[in-house]
Amino acid sequence: MSVDIGRLKLKNPVMVASGTFGYGEEFKDLVRLKEIGAIITKSVMVAPCEGNPPPRIYETTAGMLNAIGLQNEGIDDFIEHRMPFLRKIDTSVIVSIAGKSPSEYGELARRLDKTAVDAIEINISCPNVKHYVAKKKSAQTSAPRLFAQDAKATASVVRAVRKNTRKALITKLSPNVTDITEIALAAQRAGTDALSLINTVIGMGVDIDTKRPQLGNITGGLSGPAIKPIALRMVWQAYKSVKIPIIGMGGIMDTRDALEFFICGATAIQIGTANFVTPDASTRILEG
Repeated sequence: MSVDIGRLKLKNPVMVASGTFGYGEEFKDLVRLKEIGAIITKSVMVAPCEGNPPPRIYETTAGMLNAIGLQNEGIDDFIEHRMPFLRKIDTSVIVSIAGKSPSEYGELARRLDKTAVDAIEINISCPNVKHYVAKKKSAQTSAPRLFAQDAKATASVVRAVRKNTRKALITKLSPNVTDITEIALAAQRAGTDALSLINTVIGMGVDIDTKRPQLGNITGGLSGPAIKPIALRMVWQAYKSVKIPIIGMGGIMDTRDALEFFICGATAIQIGTANFVTPDASTRILEG
């Protein structure tokens, strides 16, 4: 069951996705943590971030909208208070990082390179943070774009991280793009060891009684079963375009869902929204 993700070797291909499993400790009484192939932490930033105003989660017909906004206590708190527990678990630990600029991503990589984490996931695709953008604006909307929506911006972040660490790098891509292969190839050329996709799809919910958005941030990221067909298509497209491992995610609720991603080219998978429904979904899927 072991798989290689670049220079990282996992005991099995089932991971838990960033932002859905806390820092691992929150699930210690619910899940046999040592059986998971890897735990991917909540995204960590250079400085603490309060996240978006509530309400921040809304259940949809076939999934969930969230607009948490990368709430975290910053890299210093993570190293001092979160790492000790994570290193006690007999499995791989991958830290998700997020920043406002390539230099911030580089600084996070430099700090983590000196720790015992096994790999870094570069989160350039969260749709819920307003400052989390490339400088270039979209011709269609004149709105700032995510790093993951621009091939050059993606490459600049990956290069900044690669320059500051020897650890395995995974770049997390956005589905909110016209051509996923352009972004995937840019990340590969810049030095990432693997790709993870997809992050959430931008969506919106409306309360018909108040005539107001269901989320305080107005829009949020849609996850869960509704996005699985989108995720499968993008994993398949990326698999045909790049030569590095792909980690698939998006609507995996059971073993059959997971197998679809492997058939489409994924080397490993991440379990996300299912963790909120069935906390031990990852180990159940692994057993399947």
